[in-house]
Amino acid sequence: MNDFDELISRVAATSAGGELLQPPVSATELAEAERELGFPLHPLLAALYQKVGNGGFGPAASVLPLSGAPNASWETSVVQGYLDKIPPKGSNTWWSWPEGVVPVLDWGCAMFACVDCRSDDGTVLLFEPNAISGQDVSSGWFVDSGSLAEWLEAWLDGRGWYEADSADGDFDMVPWPDAASRL
Repeated sequence: MNDFDELISRVAATSAGGELLQPPVSATELAEAERELGFPLHPLLAALYQKVGNGGFGPAASVLPLSGAPNASWETSVVQGYLDKIPPKGSNTWWSWPEGVVPVLDWGCAMFACVDCRSDDGTVLLFEPNAISGQDVSSGWFVDSGSLAEWLEAWLDGRGWYEADSADGDFDMVPWPDAASRL
């Protein structure tokens, strides 16, 4: 098991006093959210919600709340965003969403940063629907960071692709190799 205490402390310190930062969730609220999702969150993501806040931290202070009703700051939550993206069982649709991949940040224009709760490292993915070719949903998935910890470190250090100062605007992302098998 990884020890994320130092990273969580840095995220909390950087986020403290932010206008969007919400109070942390309780163990009961986390358990209820995981029950609704049908799987556990990645351990680091769960710890962030319990120790930093229920949204309002991370890049652009915009990590979505874990659960709860939408408000002026967010149109959805992690739980509702995930449930809304999963097609109903038995539906006849070309659309699909990978099980265990939760949206954690809405970049706008239907783009989401997502955490793969099934991966050991909590791979952070970018869902970019404008890249979907025909009905191949897998073409809209990219690896943003190999782990949630690395993604947070990039944000804390001002190295994220979304930073205005990012090196020459070059942020070509690698397609997610597991997309086709997970959709």
